[in-house]
Amino acid sequence: MILGKLMDRLKDKEERMVEIRRHLHENPELSFQETETAKYIAEFYEEKDVEVETGVGGNGVKVTIDTGTPGKTLALRADFDALPILEETDLPFASKNEGVMHACGHDAHTAYMLILAETLIELKDELKGTIVIIHQHAEELPPGGAQRMIADGILDGVDNVLGAHVMSNMETGKVLYREKESMTGRGFFKLTIKGSGGHGSSPHLANDPIVAGAHFVSEVQTIVSRRLNPFEAGVVTIGSFDGKGVFNVIKDQVVLEGDVRAMGDDTKKTIEKEIKRISSGIEATFGVTNVLEYKDDYPTLYNDPELTRQVAKAIKDANLSNVTSVERCEPQPPSEDFAYYTKELPSSFIYIGAAPEGQIYPHHHPKFDINEDSLLIAAQSIGSAAIDYLMNDSKE
Repeated sequence: MILGKLMDRLKDKEERMVEIRRHLHENPELSFQETETAKYIAEFYEEKDVEVETGVGGNGVKVTIDTGTPGKTLALRADFDALPILEETDLPFASKNEGVMHACGHDAHTAYMLILAETLIELKDELKGTIVIIHQHAEELPPGGAQRMIADGILDGVDNVLGAHVMSNMETGKVLYREKESMTGRGFFKLTIKGSGGHGSSPHLANDPIVAGAHFVSEVQTIVSRRLNPFEAGVVTIGSFDGKGVFNVIKDQVVLEGDVRAMGDDTKKTIEKEIKRISSGIEATFGVTNVLEYKDDYPTLYNDPELTRQVAKAIKDANLSNVTSVERCEPQPPSEDFAYYTKELPSSFIYIGAAPEGQIYPHHHPKFDINEDSLLIAAQSIGSAAIDYLMNDSKE
């Protein structure tokens, strides 16, 4: 049976998955700069019976596995960029690139996907349809790699897309899913408030931008509490307030930067409108001049309900020995540029529990790490879903 063969071979290759993950972890590259990682991925497929395209949308790599038998075309996506974070894990395979770290698990995504793709290539004569492996660059940094790969034709001929994310805050052994709106959309802004400087003893002769900025910080917090429907989910966070100076000097200007998240693109638009309105009001109230740069980037990730239920059922029915449960979870607060695929085609993005033993650190933390058992779970879970999709729902 094809599913059993795939599961057994993946299990036999678990050690290689871990080795690949550790190699990638040691050699992280920032978004849009992942040239060596892209080269490593492409070289992995050398001498394999498969079509490989490099430079897709930038540093992306497309691998097409044609089984030779008519059927649907399913894309499987894994990202491979890292973050500008100084690693503090003390792992023996910690980053060799100072100030850059795989602090989100994309090294694990690439490792499991490489081995899964290799095994699907080995078994392709027993499969139906076509599998497209999307090795995506630049998930972490807007505008993100997904948009560019889509513009470069990565989804041409594809019917559906599947993806997965290892999660350090979810119990290892659990596979989790969510239909419909599943991850927040995101925006960010930079506000420069220009006043007029002066001596701290004579504020009446100056126009203090710090005071205006403080009011802006307070006012934007009323957007969620007073401008959104109570059943809408949104967050506005001021992550940076650059007002550093000398204690007795009133500055000429301050710069604030903020993060916007919303579980719905219409909600995100409302927040954007209100931020712009408040900025204009601060100008009028305090007589300052504001320069607001607002960027609306990743949309809300919407999982196709039917496909997501099909994926969850396939993983449950596979009865994987290392999967303790397949559960429906709550929507997740972070954002993901996989959302761009979901806007183009019915798609599904699931979560693989990867909580390590001992202290658990969140994604994007300098001490972030995962339980490497999650690699095999991810490969077998996505592999099970792919086999079910291709063999039981194919075009004839």
